[in-house]
Amino acid sequence: MKNISYFFLFLSLLAEVFGTIGGFGSSVFFVPIANFYFDFESVLGLTAIYHLSSNLSKIVLFKKGLDKKLLINIGIPSVLFVIIGGLLTKVFDNSFLKVFLGIFLVALALLFLIKKELIIPPLKRNALIGGSLSGFSAGLLGTGGAIRGLTMAAFNLEKSVFIATSAFIDFLIDFSRTFVYYYNGYIHKHDLIYVPFLIVIGIVGTAIGKKILNYIPQEQFKKISLSLILIIGVITFIDVVLR
Repeated sequence: MKNISYFFLFLSLLAEVFGTIGGFGSSVFFVPIANFYFDFESVLGLTAIYHLSSNLSKIVLFKKGLDKKLLINIGIPSVLFVIIGGLLTKVFDNSFLKVFLGIFLVALALLFLIKKELIIPPLKRNALIGGSLSGFSAGLLGTGGAIRGLTMAAFNLEKSVFIATSAFIDFLIDFSRTFVYYYNGYIHKHDLIYVPFLIVIGIVGTAIGKKILNYIPQEQFKKISLSLILIIGVITFIDVVLR
C-alpha cells in the first residue's frame, strides 16, 4: 500500500467528476494525468480496465433509455476501429504517441472553445465517421470521448439519454480494447494494485458528477472542462519535449 500514490487517486476522482459533467468521459483527463505516473503502455491498460466500471456506473445512474439507433451506428464502427488503433500502438514509439496526445488535446480543446456553435449534421454517414474516429483515437491514444461527444451532440439527445448511450458505446470500446491491450502486454501485474481503487473512484466520481449536473448549467462546466483539457494537453506536450 505504501507504493500507491494517493494524490494520483485524488486526481483520478476529479477526472471522473469533470468527465461526467463535461460529457466527454473521464479518459480525456485520466490519460494525460496518468502519463505523469506510469509509462504510456500502462496508462492504456489501466484506462481500459478503469473505464469499464466507470461506464457501467453511468449506464446505471443515467438509465432513462438508450438510443439504439445511435448505439449501432456509432458503436459498431467504434469497436472495429478501437481494435485497429490498439494494434497500431505497437507500431509507433511511446514518446511520439505522447506528443501526438498533447497536440490532439490542445487542438480539440481550442476547436470547441473557439467554435462554440460547431454543429455536425445528424446524418447516418456522420455517425459512422464519428464512431470510427472516436474508436480509433481511443485505441491509439487512450481517449476518444470528445470526438464521440461532438458527433452525438448533433442528434439533440436528452442529457441522461446522451450520457447513457455514450457510456454504453464507451463500455463496448473499453471491453474490446482491454483484450487488445492484454494481447499487446500493456496490462502489467504491478499496476493492478490500483484497479480496486479506480473501480470505486469510477462509481463515486460518476455519482458526484451527476449530483453537480443538477445544480450547475452544463455549458459553464463545458468551458471549465475544455480549459482543463487545453492546459493538460500543453503540459503533456511540454513534459515529453523537455525529457
